[in-house]
Amino acid sequence: MDTNPPRAATDLPNPLPRPEAELAALEAVWESPRGWRRITEINNNFIGPLFVGTALLFFLLAGLLALVIRAQLAWPGLTLVDPATYNQLFTMHGTVMMFLFAVPAVEAVAIALLPAMLGARELPFPRLGAYAYLIYAIGGLSFYCSIFFGIAPDGGWFMYPPLTSKENSPGVNTDMYLLGIGFIEISAIAGAIELIVGILRCRAPGMTLGRMPIFAWAMLVFAAMVIFAFPAVIVASTLLELERAFDWPFFLPERGGDPLLWQHLFWFFGHPEVYVIFLPAAGMVSMIVPAMARTPLVAHSLVVLALVGTGFLSFGLWVHHMYTTGIPALSLAFFAAAGFAVSIPSGLQVFAWIATFAAAPRRIRFDTPTLFILGFLFIFVLGGLTGVMVSVTPFDWQAHDTYFIVAHLHYVLIGGMVFPLLGALYYWAPTLGRPLSERLGKWAFWLLFLGTNVTFFPMHISGLAGMPRRIYTYPAGFGLEVWNAVSSAGAAMAAAGAAVLLLDVAKNFRLGGEQSSPWRAGTLEWVTNTNYGPRSIPRVRDRYPLWSEPGLAKEVEAGGHYLPFTATGRRETLITSPAEAEPQYVAVLPGVGWGHVVAAIGTAGFFLSLTGEFLIEAALFFALALGGILAWLWQGSDPGPLPPREADIGGGIVVPTYATGAVSTASWAMVCLMLVQGTAYACLLGSYLFLWLVNGDAMWPPPGQGLPVAGFGLAALGFYAAGAASLQAAARLLAGRSPWPHRLALALAALLLLAGTAADGWALWQGGVRPSLHAYGAASWALFAWQGMHAAIALLMAGYTLARSLARLLDAERRQAMDVTRLFWIYTAGQGAVGLALLHLFPRLLA
Repeated sequence: MDTNPPRAATDLPNPLPRPEAELAALEAVWESPRGWRRITEINNNFIGPLFVGTALLFFLLAGLLALVIRAQLAWPGLTLVDPATYNQLFTMHGTVMMFLFAVPAVEAVAIALLPAMLGARELPFPRLGAYAYLIYAIGGLSFYCSIFFGIAPDGGWFMYPPLTSKENSPGVNTDMYLLGIGFIEISAIAGAIELIVGILRCRAPGMTLGRMPIFAWAMLVFAAMVIFAFPAVIVASTLLELERAFDWPFFLPERGGDPLLWQHLFWFFGHPEVYVIFLPAAGMVSMIVPAMARTPLVAHSLVVLALVGTGFLSFGLWVHHMYTTGIPALSLAFFAAAGFAVSIPSGLQVFAWIATFAAAPRRIRFDTPTLFILGFLFIFVLGGLTGVMVSVTPFDWQAHDTYFIVAHLHYVLIGGMVFPLLGALYYWAPTLGRPLSERLGKWAFWLLFLGTNVTFFPMHISGLAGMPRRIYTYPAGFGLEVWNAVSSAGAAMAAAGAAVLLLDVAKNFRLGGEQSSPWRAGTLEWVTNTNYGPRSIPRVRDRYPLWSEPGLAKEVEAGGHYLPFTATGRRETLITSPAEAEPQYVAVLPGVGWGHVVAAIGTAGFFLSLTGEFLIEAALFFALALGGILAWLWQGSDPGPLPPREADIGGGIVVPTYATGAVSTASWAMVCLMLVQGTAYACLLGSYLFLWLVNGDAMWPPPGQGLPVAGFGLAALGFYAAGAASLQAAARLLAGRSPWPHRLALALAALLLLAGTAADGWALWQGGVRPSLHAYGAASWALFAWQGMHAAIALLMAGYTLARSLARLLDAERRQAMDVTRLFWIYTAGQGAVGLALLHLFPRLLA
């Protein structure tokens, strides 16, 4: 722990008693609507628990599918379900667990806990978080219901072509995955952007990066990984849907495509996702272990480095799933080495947790959270050991696509994520409402722990005996009967544990009420938390502030620290600097509203309508989603300067109540979004180059297809550059007295971007490049389509900015819309230039 001299009462930012009127004003501003209007609430204290509950619901629903699978495989030759239904069952089990439970669950815990843990009123974009939750809940439940109509995905959660091509999967089952699951990526990325900006900009004063809780570090790494990993699966799904819907041959070898392109894109997302799931769980463990041991985490800084190192190394592991595809031996050696390397930071964290328990000054509390953590250590270490085994290429060749891999996967995911999550549920429940039952919790733990091991340990043996994955049934006489019967019995035991857990939550947990701190932990989430967060925002001087300053909680609750009032009469949070967490400004937050609800319904409806090829309905839902988003942005994104323009938040610190430009959280969010877009575009560029390598110079372009017309390409480059310059001029002209110069410059920029996009596409068409004839044309038009989509968004943003100017909601000071549009516009122009260079110069250099 950091060491600090004792503080006198006069050292408080607000040493005098606070007026009761301030507290009444805070409560009034943050009051939640009642009844059915509660759906319009966006407060993390409401959305976070709902998010967690919905994720646990999907965990139970996916578990029910697993029970049917294990019942079918309990003995050879059973016919409880037919083969087609079985394919849907195991596909939906994996898809729901990975997309609808694992990633949303850890995001949900972060939304529920991070504001209090960081000492903040709220995360910076609560409406974005509420939107992410609603599209996840609405779309996820609709997606799950597809299994009752026989149209659920049936190609495995990895959806390998050519199994999922239109020829081999002509129904809508594959489209249900490609389009029906698309909103989950949107939800995850939206949540990741909110978490990155919130963690870096909404920490309590004095909470430097070195004092930040481990869970916040874990979620920061998690969010960064989502930004760089999830775009790959979005691109892969888009390319496969384009192939299925429009016959663009990205994965068809007879027309220049390659099914391995899907595997490279999918596993570039899929293997980091294992660590996307594990790292937040590891962060939870690093918070629970010190509380149960009553001592600070051993090697805190090394654990932070391990989190960052694991996140970095995880992106070098995707070929682990492709050892049997015939890739070069040198590549196999590189990725095998990466598999061994990633075990080092993971092992460091395990040793830090064990050392922390060993350093406990007195007897460790073996309460339910401790049991789940010890169960996690046992199961996860076993899963890690088998992970090192499958990193060895010759062993993987033997174990690939057998039940040994099924066992390894479940040991890592259940041990590495589910057990820490359930431990966190019992540990943090008192911060949100009533605690759960210790007696029922211990019953749930032992049933789940024993059930997990009885289910999956025998799969190592049956896998080595030759039982393949994803089979409907198996013949008798191969020594597999006993192991499968034991696994099925273990699944029933684990299901009983889940039932006890569900009973405990239903019987005992209630939101609100008197919060308690049964573990006497040292971090800020154990300060009394209300709708508006802490009564005042504390000054942090230590990694465990409640241990180093025992009276801190009472000081905060008495309003003795920063911003114990509402400065502008609206919901607010304090924005601090990213490294040292020094106060910068008070950010006004949006309140309750219907915009995000309408947008979420429209988004989920759009993707699900496309799945069934209901194009008119999809267009209507798209308009609904767009209208909802524009409504919430118009009303809540930039309220402008409100009186007072400055506020004394305590301790003589005076900060503005409004900010624009680089310091604003809106600009930070746009930079994060640009990283998402850039990663997706890099995946498209990589797809183009990969297909070129597969086809060779002689077939790129293939006979019968030409090159894009260079003259039109140069014209497009000029228009893109001129449009970006005009937009830059519009941003500068915003400071002028008359609004018309910046309005005209904005309109000119839109016309130039439109002309550049048209010239870009015309260059391809006039050059004879056709998307359905060969992968060359498909890859070229995919790059242009991505650029065209960004151009359309940029034009929409320009129209929105112009509308705000005409409504006199945009000027030299109130300029957030212009600043964000400028950033997006510059990115779009730069992306267009890169695409033109690749499509026009690259094939000509090869000639």
